Amino acid sequence: MADARIVVLEGDETGQELLEQALRVLDPAVTRVAVELERYDLSLESRRRTANEVVTAAADAIREARFGIKAATITPEGKDDVGSPNRILRERLDGKVIIRTGRRIPGVTPIAGVHFPISVVRMAVGDAYGARQWREHADGDEVAFRTERISRSVCTAVAEYSFRTAKKVHGRVYGGPKWTVSPVYEGMLKEELDAAAERHPEVPYQPVLIDATYAGLMSGAADAPLVIPALNRDGDCLSDFVLPLFGSIAGSESVLLSFDDDYSLKAVMAEAPHGTAPALRGKNIANPMAMIMAAAALLHYVSEMGASERADLASRAIYESVLEATAAGVRTPDLGGSATTSEFTDEVIARTRTKIDIWSSLGSTVY
Repeated sequence: MADARIVVLEGDETGQELLEQALRVLDPAVTRVAVELERYDLSLESRRRTANEVVTAAADAIREARFGIKAATITPEGKDDVGSPNRILRERLDGKVIIRTGRRIPGVTPIAGVHFPISVVRMAVGDAYGARQWREHADGDEVAFRTERISRSVCTAVAEYSFRTAKKVHGRVYGGPKWTVSPVYEGMLKEELDAAAERHPEVPYQPVLIDATYAGLMSGAADAPLVIPALNRDGDCLSDFVLPLFGSIAGSESVLLSFDDDYSLKAVMAEAPHGTAPALRGKNIANPMAMIMAAAALLHYVSEMGASERADLASRAIYESVLEATAAGVRTPDLGGSATTSEFTDEVIARTRTKIDIWSSLGSTVY
Protein backbone atom coordinates (compact mmCIF):
# COMPACT_ATOMS: atom_id res chain seq x y z
CA MET A 1 0.00 0.00 0.00
CA ALA A 2 1.33 3.42 -0.96
CA ASP A 3 2.30 5.92 1.75
CA ALA A 4 1.14 8.72 -0.50
CA ARG A 5 -0.44 9.29 -3.88
CA ILE A 6 1.35 12.02 -5.82
CA VAL A 7 -0.21 13.67 -8.84
CA VAL A 8 2.43 14.33 -11.50
CA LEU A 9 1.78 17.24 -13.85
CA GLU A 10 3.88 16.78 -16.96
CA GLY A 11 5.14 19.82 -18.86
CA ASP A 12 7.12 21.11 -21.80
CA GLU A 13 10.70 21.04 -23.12
CA THR A 14 13.33 21.00 -20.36
CA GLY A 15 10.53 21.30 -17.83
CA GLN A 16 9.52 17.73 -18.63
CA GLU A 17 13.13 16.54 -18.84
CA LEU A 18 13.87 17.86 -15.35
CA LEU A 19 10.65 16.44 -13.96
CA GLU A 20 11.76 12.98 -15.08
CA GLN A 21 15.02 13.47 -13.16
CA ALA A 22 13.09 14.39 -10.01
CA LEU A 23 10.91 11.30 -10.39
CA ARG A 24 14.05 9.17 -10.52
CA VAL A 25 14.89 10.47 -7.05
CA LEU A 26 11.33 9.88 -5.81
CA ASP A 27 11.57 6.20 -6.75
CA PRO A 28 10.69 4.09 -3.68
CA ALA A 29 13.81 2.03 -4.38
CA VAL A 30 15.78 5.20 -3.54
CA THR A 31 13.74 6.75 -0.71
CA ARG A 32 11.99 3.67 0.74
CA VAL A 33 8.82 5.76 0.74
CA ALA A 34 6.05 4.00 -1.14
CA VAL A 35 4.51 6.55 -3.49
CA GLU A 36 1.92 6.02 -6.19
CA LEU A 37 2.26 8.36 -9.17
CA GLU A 38 -0.75 9.53 -11.15
CA ARG A 39 0.21 11.42 -14.32
CA TYR A 40 -1.54 14.23 -16.19
CA ASP A 41 -0.21 15.69 -19.44
CA LEU A 42 -0.09 19.49 -19.08
CA SER A 43 2.04 20.04 -22.17
CA LEU A 44 0.95 22.92 -24.38
CA GLU A 45 -0.36 20.49 -26.99
CA SER A 46 -2.51 18.68 -24.42
CA ARG A 47 -3.85 21.90 -22.93
CA ARG A 48 -4.81 23.16 -26.37
CA ARG A 49 -6.39 19.85 -27.35
CA THR A 50 -8.53 19.72 -24.20
CA ALA A 51 -9.17 23.48 -23.91
CA ASN A 52 -7.52 23.33 -20.46
CA GLU A 53 -9.84 20.60 -19.20
CA VAL A 54 -6.79 18.49 -18.39
CA VAL A 55 -5.59 21.27 -16.06
CA THR A 56 -8.88 21.27 -14.19
CA ALA A 57 -8.81 17.49 -13.92
CA ALA A 58 -5.26 17.58 -12.60
CA ALA A 59 -6.16 20.18 -9.97
CA ASP A 60 -9.11 18.11 -8.81
CA ALA A 61 -6.83 15.08 -8.54
CA ILE A 62 -4.39 17.03 -6.34
CA ARG A 63 -7.25 18.17 -4.11
CA GLU A 64 -8.15 14.54 -3.55
CA ALA A 65 -4.61 13.15 -3.26
CA ARG A 66 -3.28 16.25 -1.41
CA PHE A 67 0.13 16.10 -3.10
CA GLY A 68 1.30 17.20 -6.54
CA ILE A 69 4.53 17.87 -8.40
CA LYS A 70 4.56 19.96 -11.56
CA ALA A 71 6.97 20.43 -14.46
CA ALA A 72 7.55 23.82 -16.02
CA THR A 73 5.12 24.57 -18.84
CA ILE A 74 5.00 26.92 -21.81
CA THR A 75 2.73 29.95 -21.55
CA PRO A 76 1.70 31.01 -25.09
CA GLU A 77 1.52 34.74 -25.75
CA GLY A 78 -1.73 34.95 -27.71
CA LYS A 79 -4.63 36.32 -25.69
CA ASP A 80 -6.98 33.78 -27.27
CA ASP A 81 -4.69 30.84 -26.49
CA VAL A 82 -4.83 28.57 -23.43
CA GLY A 83 -2.57 30.77 -21.32
CA SER A 84 -0.71 29.57 -18.24
CA PRO A 85 -2.05 26.60 -16.28
CA ASN A 86 -0.75 28.10 -13.05
CA ARG A 87 -3.66 30.44 -12.42
CA ILE A 88 -6.19 27.64 -12.97
CA LEU A 89 -4.28 25.30 -10.65
CA ARG A 90 -3.89 27.89 -7.91
CA GLU A 91 -7.51 28.94 -7.96
CA ARG A 92 -8.88 25.39 -8.28
CA LEU A 93 -6.74 24.21 -5.38
CA ASP A 94 -7.75 27.23 -3.30
CA GLY A 95 -4.04 28.00 -2.99
CA LYS A 96 -3.27 30.87 -0.68
CA VAL A 97 0.53 30.92 -0.37
CA ILE A 98 3.59 30.27 -2.52
CA ILE A 99 6.89 29.88 -0.68
CA ARG A 100 10.32 29.95 -2.29
CA THR A 101 13.49 29.77 -0.21
CA GLY A 102 16.87 30.90 -1.41
CA ARG A 103 19.72 29.15 0.33
CA ARG A 104 23.50 29.09 0.01
CA ILE A 105 24.77 26.56 -2.52
CA PRO A 106 28.06 25.06 -1.25
CA GLY A 107 30.95 25.92 -3.52
CA VAL A 108 29.09 28.87 -5.07
CA THR A 109 29.87 32.38 -3.83
CA PRO A 110 26.67 34.31 -3.04
CA ILE A 111 26.16 37.93 -4.02
CA ALA A 112 26.23 40.80 -1.48
CA GLY A 113 27.56 38.54 1.27
CA VAL A 114 24.21 36.76 1.64
CA HIS A 115 24.59 33.50 3.55
CA PHE A 116 21.43 32.92 5.60
CA PRO A 117 18.31 31.46 3.94
CA ILE A 118 15.71 33.91 2.63
CA SER A 119 12.13 32.71 2.18
CA VAL A 120 9.68 34.70 0.07
CA VAL A 121 6.09 34.02 1.12
CA ARG A 122 3.77 35.51 -1.49
CA MET A 123 0.11 35.49 -2.30
CA ALA A 124 -0.77 32.67 -4.66
CA VAL A 125 -3.78 34.39 -6.22
CA GLY A 126 -5.18 37.83 -6.90
CA ASP A 127 -3.38 41.17 -7.08
CA ALA A 128 -2.14 41.98 -10.61
CA TYR A 129 -2.71 38.42 -11.83
CA GLY A 130 -6.13 37.91 -13.35
CA ALA A 131 -7.03 41.59 -13.00
CA ARG A 132 -9.47 42.99 -15.55
CA GLN A 133 -7.71 45.35 -17.97
CA TRP A 134 -8.92 47.75 -20.61
CA ARG A 135 -8.00 50.93 -22.47
CA GLU A 136 -9.94 54.08 -23.22
CA HIS A 137 -9.28 57.20 -25.24
CA ALA A 138 -9.59 60.51 -23.42
CA ASP A 139 -8.55 64.04 -24.40
CA GLY A 140 -6.53 62.80 -27.35
CA ASP A 141 -4.62 60.30 -25.24
CA GLU A 142 -4.93 56.57 -24.58
CA VAL A 143 -5.40 55.50 -20.96
CA ALA A 144 -5.00 51.96 -19.59
CA PHE A 145 -6.89 50.67 -16.56
CA ARG A 146 -6.55 47.59 -14.37
CA THR A 147 -8.78 46.44 -11.53
CA GLU A 148 -6.66 44.51 -9.04
CA ARG A 149 -8.10 42.60 -6.12
CA ILE A 150 -6.81 41.03 -2.92
CA SER A 151 -8.77 39.42 -0.10
CA ARG A 152 -8.27 39.54 3.63
CA SER A 153 -8.31 35.75 3.85
CA VAL A 154 -5.28 35.50 1.56
CA CYS A 155 -3.54 38.33 3.42
CA THR A 156 -4.15 36.47 6.69
CA ALA A 157 -2.75 33.24 5.23
CA VAL A 158 0.42 34.97 3.98
CA ALA A 159 0.94 36.70 7.32
CA GLU A 160 0.25 33.65 9.49
CA TYR A 161 2.41 31.33 7.41
CA SER A 162 5.24 33.88 7.36
CA PHE A 163 5.35 34.02 11.14
CA ARG A 164 5.02 30.25 11.54
CA THR A 165 7.89 29.77 9.09
CA ALA A 166 10.07 32.36 10.82
CA LYS A 167 9.47 30.62 14.15
CA LYS A 168 10.43 27.26 12.67
CA VAL A 169 13.71 28.54 11.16
CA HIS A 170 14.53 30.89 14.06
CA GLY A 171 14.35 33.81 11.67
CA ARG A 172 12.86 37.27 11.29
CA VAL A 173 9.79 38.43 9.38
CA TYR A 174 11.15 41.25 7.24
CA GLY A 175 9.68 43.48 4.56
CA GLY A 176 6.13 44.08 3.43
CA PRO A 177 4.10 45.98 0.84
CA LYS A 178 4.11 49.70 -0.01
CA TRP A 179 1.48 50.43 2.62
CA THR A 180 2.27 54.15 2.86
CA VAL A 181 1.33 54.78 -0.77
CA SER A 182 -1.58 52.34 -0.83
CA PRO A 183 -3.04 52.19 2.70
CA VAL A 184 -6.40 50.75 1.59
CA TYR A 185 -5.18 48.11 -0.88
CA GLU A 186 -1.64 47.16 0.17
CA GLY A 187 -2.37 48.26 3.71
CA MET A 188 -4.60 45.21 4.13
CA LEU A 189 -1.57 42.93 4.06
CA LYS A 190 0.25 45.22 6.51
CA GLU A 191 -2.73 45.05 8.89
CA GLU A 192 -2.63 41.26 8.83
CA LEU A 193 1.13 41.22 9.36
CA ASP A 194 0.74 43.47 12.41
CA ALA A 195 -2.02 41.20 13.74
CA ALA A 196 0.13 38.10 13.20
CA ALA A 197 3.00 39.82 15.03
CA GLU A 198 0.72 40.21 18.05
CA ARG A 199 -0.20 36.50 17.88
CA HIS A 200 3.47 35.52 17.63
CA PRO A 201 5.35 37.94 19.94
CA GLU A 202 8.32 35.55 20.09
CA VAL A 203 9.06 36.09 16.38
CA PRO A 204 11.18 39.15 15.47
CA TYR A 205 9.23 41.43 13.12
CA GLN A 206 10.71 44.22 11.03
CA PRO A 207 8.15 45.76 8.63
CA VAL A 208 9.88 47.47 5.71
CA LEU A 209 8.43 48.98 2.52
CA ILE A 210 8.95 46.82 -0.56
CA ASP A 211 11.45 49.19 -2.22
CA ALA A 212 13.48 49.42 0.98
CA THR A 213 13.33 45.61 1.21
CA TYR A 214 15.22 45.30 -2.07
CA ALA A 215 17.80 47.82 -0.88
CA GLY A 216 18.14 46.07 2.47
CA LEU A 217 18.83 42.72 0.87
CA MET A 218 21.79 44.26 -0.95
CA SER A 219 23.15 46.09 2.08
CA GLY A 220 23.28 43.61 4.94
CA ALA A 221 19.71 43.12 6.17
CA ALA A 222 20.03 39.36 5.66
CA ASP A 223 22.07 38.89 8.83
CA ALA A 224 19.77 36.06 9.95
CA PRO A 225 17.24 33.80 8.23
CA LEU A 226 14.61 36.08 6.71
CA VAL A 227 10.98 35.45 5.82
CA ILE A 228 9.59 38.09 3.47
CA PRO A 229 5.79 38.32 3.08
CA ALA A 230 4.62 39.84 -0.18
CA LEU A 231 1.76 40.60 -2.51
CA ASN A 232 1.46 38.32 -5.53
CA ARG A 233 3.32 40.45 -8.06
CA ASP A 234 5.84 41.81 -5.53
CA GLY A 235 6.62 38.25 -4.44
CA ASP A 236 7.02 37.07 -8.02
CA CYS A 237 9.59 39.79 -8.71
CA LEU A 238 11.21 39.45 -5.30
CA SER A 239 11.82 35.71 -5.58
CA ASP A 240 13.43 36.21 -9.00
CA PHE A 241 15.74 38.69 -7.28
CA VAL A 242 16.45 36.69 -4.13
CA LEU A 243 17.21 33.29 -5.64
CA PRO A 244 20.02 34.47 -7.97
CA LEU A 245 21.69 36.11 -4.96
CA PHE A 246 22.67 32.56 -4.01
CA GLY A 247 24.04 31.72 -7.44
CA SER A 248 21.14 30.28 -9.43
CA ILE A 249 17.36 30.39 -9.63
CA ALA A 250 17.68 26.60 -9.90
CA GLY A 251 18.79 26.39 -6.28
CA SER A 252 15.30 26.51 -4.80
CA GLU A 253 11.94 24.81 -4.99
CA SER A 254 8.57 26.57 -5.26
CA VAL A 255 5.65 25.26 -3.19
CA LEU A 256 1.96 26.16 -3.48
CA LEU A 257 0.01 25.66 -0.25
CA SER A 258 -3.71 25.34 0.43
CA PHE A 259 -5.07 25.60 4.00
CA ASP A 260 -8.18 24.83 5.96
CA ASP A 261 -9.81 27.35 8.32
CA ASP A 262 -7.22 26.67 11.03
CA TYR A 263 -4.34 27.10 8.56
CA SER A 264 -3.55 23.42 8.60
CA LEU A 265 -2.42 22.16 5.21
CA LYS A 266 -5.01 20.75 2.80
CA ALA A 267 -2.99 20.37 -0.41
CA VAL A 268 0.57 20.95 -1.62
CA MET A 269 1.97 21.32 -5.13
CA ALA A 270 5.74 21.58 -5.61
CA GLU A 271 7.59 22.72 -8.71
CA ALA A 272 10.73 24.52 -9.86
CA PRO A 273 10.60 28.34 -9.86
CA HIS A 274 12.09 28.59 -13.35
CA GLY A 275 10.69 28.10 -16.85
CA THR A 276 11.22 25.64 -19.67
CA ALA A 277 14.62 26.92 -20.95
CA PRO A 278 14.00 25.90 -24.59
CA ALA A 279 17.63 26.60 -25.58
CA LEU A 280 18.74 23.73 -23.31
CA ARG A 281 16.21 21.19 -24.51
CA GLY A 282 17.72 17.78 -25.31
CA LYS A 283 21.26 18.81 -24.35
CA ASN A 284 21.35 17.09 -20.94
CA ILE A 285 22.97 20.12 -19.30
CA ALA A 286 20.06 21.88 -17.54
CA ASN A 287 20.33 22.10 -13.77
CA PRO A 288 17.88 19.67 -12.08
CA MET A 289 18.45 21.00 -8.55
CA ALA A 290 15.16 22.89 -8.27
CA MET A 291 13.02 19.99 -9.46
CA ILE A 292 14.85 17.55 -7.20
CA MET A 293 14.39 19.94 -4.27
CA ALA A 294 10.71 20.18 -5.20
CA ALA A 295 10.51 16.41 -4.78
CA ALA A 296 12.30 16.70 -1.43
CA ALA A 297 9.92 19.44 -0.29
CA LEU A 298 6.93 17.34 -1.27
CA LEU A 299 8.19 14.44 0.85
CA HIS A 300 8.55 16.81 3.80
CA TYR A 301 4.90 17.81 3.48
CA VAL A 302 3.88 14.16 3.04
CA SER A 303 5.34 13.64 6.50
CA GLU A 304 4.00 16.87 7.97
CA MET A 305 0.48 16.03 6.81
CA GLY A 306 0.67 12.63 8.49
CA ALA A 307 0.93 10.35 5.47
CA SER A 308 4.37 8.85 6.19
CA GLU A 309 6.79 9.39 9.07
CA ARG A 310 9.78 8.18 7.09
CA ALA A 311 9.10 10.67 4.28
CA ASP A 312 10.65 13.49 6.31
CA LEU A 313 13.94 11.61 6.69
CA ALA A 314 13.89 10.87 2.96
CA SER A 315 13.31 14.56 2.32
CA ARG A 316 16.29 15.48 4.49
CA ALA A 317 18.44 12.89 2.74
CA ILE A 318 17.63 14.38 -0.67
CA TYR A 319 18.22 17.98 0.41
CA GLU A 320 21.54 17.09 1.98
CA SER A 321 22.59 15.03 -1.02
CA VAL A 322 21.87 17.86 -3.45
CA LEU A 323 23.96 20.31 -1.44
CA GLU A 324 26.72 17.78 -0.74
CA ALA A 325 26.97 17.02 -4.45
CA THR A 326 27.56 20.69 -5.28
CA ALA A 327 30.02 20.98 -2.39
CA ALA A 328 31.95 18.05 -3.86
CA GLY A 329 32.14 19.84 -7.22
CA VAL A 330 29.43 17.89 -9.02
CA ARG A 331 27.71 20.84 -10.71
CA THR A 332 26.05 21.58 -14.01
CA PRO A 333 27.53 24.24 -16.33
CA ASP A 334 25.36 27.09 -14.99
CA LEU A 335 27.20 26.71 -11.66
CA GLY A 336 30.62 26.45 -13.27
CA GLY A 337 30.76 22.66 -13.40
CA SER A 338 30.84 20.04 -16.12
CA ALA A 339 28.29 17.50 -14.88
CA THR A 340 25.37 16.64 -17.13
CA THR A 341 21.79 16.73 -15.89
CA SER A 342 21.66 12.96 -15.50
CA GLU A 343 25.12 12.77 -13.88
CA PHE A 344 24.06 15.25 -11.20
CA THR A 345 20.91 13.22 -10.54
CA ASP A 346 22.98 10.01 -10.41
CA GLU A 347 25.14 11.61 -7.73
CA VAL A 348 22.13 12.70 -5.69
CA ILE A 349 20.57 9.24 -5.91
CA ALA A 350 23.79 7.52 -4.81
CA ARG A 351 24.22 9.85 -1.85
CA THR A 352 20.56 9.54 -0.84
CA ARG A 353 20.74 5.73 -0.91
CA THR A 354 23.89 5.80 1.22
CA LYS A 355 22.38 8.11 3.84
CA ILE A 356 19.25 6.02 4.18
CA ASP A 357 21.29 2.81 4.40
CA ILE A 358 23.46 4.32 7.16
CA TRP A 359 20.50 5.66 9.13
CA SER A 360 18.89 2.23 8.88
CA SER A 361 22.04 0.49 10.07
CA LEU A 362 22.26 2.89 13.02
CA GLY A 363 18.85 1.78 14.15
CA SER A 364 16.52 4.45 12.81
CA THR A 365 13.04 3.51 14.02
CA VAL A 366 11.39 4.54 10.75
CA TYR A 367 13.62 2.49 8.40
